[in-house]
Amino acid sequence: MWRALAAAAAAPPRALLRARPSRRAASLAVSPAAGPADERVETRVAGLSPGQPVTLRALAAGDRGCLFQSCAHYRADSRGELHLGTDASHGGDYTGVEPMGLFWSLAPAAMERPYQRLVPRSTDAPMKVEVLVHQGHSPPGAMPGPVVAKTEVERWFMAPGVRRIRLKEGVVRGSLFLPPGDGPFPGVIDMYGDEGGLIELRSGLLATRGFAALSLPYFDFEDLPKVMKELKLEYFEEAARFLQRHPKVKGPGVGVIGTGKGAELALSMITFLPEVVAAVSISGCSSNTVADLHYGEMTLPGLRFDMNKVSVSDTGVFDIFEALEDPMSPANSPCMIPIEKAEGHFLLVVGEDDRMWKSSLYAELAIRRLRQHGKENFELLSYPGAGHRIDPPSTPFCHVAMDRVLGVPVLGGGESKAHAHAQEDSWGKIQEFLRLHLG
Repeated sequence: MWRALAAAAAAPPRALLRARPSRRAASLAVSPAAGPADERVETRVAGLSPGQPVTLRALAAGDRGCLFQSCAHYRADSRGELHLGTDASHGGDYTGVEPMGLFWSLAPAAMERPYQRLVPRSTDAPMKVEVLVHQGHSPPGAMPGPVVAKTEVERWFMAPGVRRIRLKEGVVRGSLFLPPGDGPFPGVIDMYGDEGGLIELRSGLLATRGFAALSLPYFDFEDLPKVMKELKLEYFEEAARFLQRHPKVKGPGVGVIGTGKGAELALSMITFLPEVVAAVSISGCSSNTVADLHYGEMTLPGLRFDMNKVSVSDTGVFDIFEALEDPMSPANSPCMIPIEKAEGHFLLVVGEDDRMWKSSLYAELAIRRLRQHGKENFELLSYPGAGHRIDPPSTPFCHVAMDRVLGVPVLGGGESKAHAHAQEDSWGKIQEFLRLHLG
């Protein structure tokens, strides 16, 4: 009997048992769960213990099946909650308050070949990103703790309602992206660098934001030349005239946006083609490079790369920063694009830590040339800490990337956080510039 009484006294009253809160499961919400790839998401975690350490992790697969991942360390607040828009990461692939850090820090997993880019060349399917919450803090590349919550996010490069039309118009090839609705819309030609082929991601996002965008390859696509030996401006002229005359395009002029070699071509187009009234040059050169550019009887020779000035690190990374011939040398003056002839407007976008080539210097040379001719028809966006390829927001940063043509890893430069901020800031300003000058 005494044992029974003692056991009863030790047992907590039923009322207290009912009042004791049960621990709820952790939950993870990413909003919107599906949306444009250039749009911020809001990431929240609830149901953790106060101060609980967790690792947030993102996983995505590239076009060729390569696994990309990122991670960051957080601690729950006094309510057992996290909000990536206000709470700071304390470690992992980035630190500080970075709402989109898990996306722009995605990099090839340890078992994958390094230096690959997570940039889809096509807009056919959204990029799916799995976001997970793990117990404890696990460093990048280490085995993470148990999963306590997870969800999946879809990142579109072409919003529902945008039309993608594969183009074979005369000699012109590419993809035309048209926003939903009757229009007319401001028209923009979109070009990338000397990796060649058709790259659609920026055009799809421009159409999502209300532009009629023509993604224009200029070699290594369908029946275009396989290599970039020489270029004819008549090809780009035909593309500009096609877009200008399209019934869905507002006119009277069109814009052009380019990165690397594509930026340099954008400068030539606005200089020589009256159809082009606005040009966005991202990490471009103020001279023609590599391939001679012909237009009628005129030829702009291309600056060459001196391979003796290429250095290779102990890890096999190629640094070509000093390799391009000096555009300021009197011997190279025929290569300079005479941009002072342009009647339109320029937006020059550069990363001050571009290690692909000296894009900050080239922007200075372009501005100096314009001012020498009494022109102020330009804007400059110069970003400290940003590298070469400044893409739309949340595009994963790539300090070193495998060159598609050379087949070797090439240093692009930049610091991940500064580069990500440059991408977000420039994207909005690029759209403002194009709307201002295209109507």
